[in-house]
Amino acid sequence: QAQPFGSGTTVGTVGTGGQSARSSFDHGTMVLPMSLLRTAQNQPMMVELKNGETYSGVLASCDGFMNLHMRDIVCTSRDGERFWKIPECYVRGNSIKYLRLPDEVIDMVKDEPQSRKEIRQQFKARGRGRGKGEGRGRGRGGQSAGPEKRAGGGGDKAGKKARP
Repeated sequence: QAQPFGSGTTVGTVGTGGQSARSSFDHGTMVLPMSLLRTAQNQPMMVELKNGETYSGVLASCDGFMNLHMRDIVCTSRDGERFWKIPECYVRGNSIKYLRLPDEVIDMVKDEPQSRKEIRQQFKARGRGRGKGEGRGRGRGGQSAGPEKRAGGGGDKAGKKARP
């Protein structure tokens, strides 16, 4: 029987410091775990739990706690002697020891913007909401008032007399 993960990449989550079994991560690019999981949706993967059981199937979805919803799973007991075919299952994120993903998923992640800074820069070019970009309301004083009010000296105290 062919192994679907023969040339895959192992992503450790507990005890491995996030280091991979292959060198595809070691070329100066950092891949964040959540972006890796989001990209891996609808892709085959293998999950080993802390109790030793393995779940091989297709990732349907994931959330911010690394909880996984998988489809078409083959569950293997920790001793490797018993197997179960499960149509659908939910894996709690804190019980995961490691994930094994196909190398194509890593390549797909590298093509996406990797950091929040890059994502912010993409949206910075857009305009911000309504208005002409003249500021955020009235403010406190003459600095944000229109040109006709600024000519009189500006500020809240412009119309008041000075005390002796």
